[in-house]
Amino acid sequence: MKKKLILHTSEHFEKLFHTQPQYIFLSPGRINIIGEHVDYNDGFVMPAAINKYICFAISKNENSECALIAKDLNEAYKFDLKDELKPVDKMWVNYILGVLSQLKDTYGLPQGFNIVFSSTIPMGAGLSSSAALECGIGYAMNTLFDLGLTKEKIALVGQKSEHTFVGVNCGIMDQFASVFGKKNSVIKLDCNTLEYEYYKANFKNYSLLLLDSNVKHTHLTSGYNVRRQEVEQGLEIIKRHFPEVKTFRDCSEKLVLELKENLGDIIYKRCHFVVKEIQRVRDAAIALSQSDFKKLGQLMSETHEGLSKEYEVSCDEIDFLVDAVQQDKTVLGSRMMGGGFGGCSINLVEKGTEEALIKNISERYTTAFGIELKAYKVKISKGTTQHKK
Repeated sequence: MKKKLILHTSEHFEKLFHTQPQYIFLSPGRINIIGEHVDYNDGFVMPAAINKYICFAISKNENSECALIAKDLNEAYKFDLKDELKPVDKMWVNYILGVLSQLKDTYGLPQGFNIVFSSTIPMGAGLSSSAALECGIGYAMNTLFDLGLTKEKIALVGQKSEHTFVGVNCGIMDQFASVFGKKNSVIKLDCNTLEYEYYKANFKNYSLLLLDSNVKHTHLTSGYNVRRQEVEQGLEIIKRHFPEVKTFRDCSEKLVLELKENLGDIIYKRCHFVVKEIQRVRDAAIALSQSDFKKLGQLMSETHEGLSKEYEVSCDEIDFLVDAVQQDKTVLGSRMMGGGFGGCSINLVEKGTEEALIKNISERYTTAFGIELKAYKVKISKGTTQHKK
């Protein structure tokens, strides 16, 4: 799959520019094992890069003009580095221009280049193809022009691109995972300080299976913003009663229970989920360090219960996919992954049972919702890198 992607991208470059590309880069998508909706609540997340990539074929040219070719979309965009870089009406272009704009302003980009890129990351499935695009471009420019950027800087440039040129106020997790990914390891990341540590995630007899609901409900953005307001409100109430509490990280479940009446039903549920989820990430780190995959699966399922019933960011389709596998003995755990209201469920399943599970769930899902299910088997891979020919 990877070899094929590299070959097709390189061949397309040769066809268009009549020469082989000087460089090939691969930038991966990501999953998040556990730690949902806590990146903006002072929690920890546990992402990993996966073996689905955007491949970039790149060469410098002799002038200041640049050509960006999106092979899969059959679209191209050309511009001159001498001109001011501003957002345009093609969304995929903005992810790239947002990165180039920062690098040009801070470091200067001395000459133009031609880029062809192609991807095996499914679009709209919550696997962060946008972060892979940003980080791949950042990494490539760093190599091409020897800018001396650290991995952390590349991730931050990617995040800022999304804030400024795309208008999405995303956290740092996606870009961080895309750049810092390590084969068979997950990253426990503190989104506040960017401190991180790797935990071995060699699942041995188990594998990760993503079931894509193929739906995205429109209330993702509105629901997300409302949740943020609710938990901020909740934290203020908690701080008034317990001044020693600075963040949700300082809160215990017991403390939130004590304030149940003061918080009111809805805000209590939101805060209870956040405090429990922060603890689940800590527990998941211990489970991984002990290769206790049963425990990890149990924590994933508990996360889904919380996301669905307390944080209320799931939807009927995703709840169906999670509930459908819960009784299956070959599945250790399952949960919604990402912002919610659609997207994928992530499942920890026994190796060798994936095809039967996919067939069984697909048929039931189509019967229930009239939607075709997509499934992706993923492995944990290394982060953005240059492919040496």
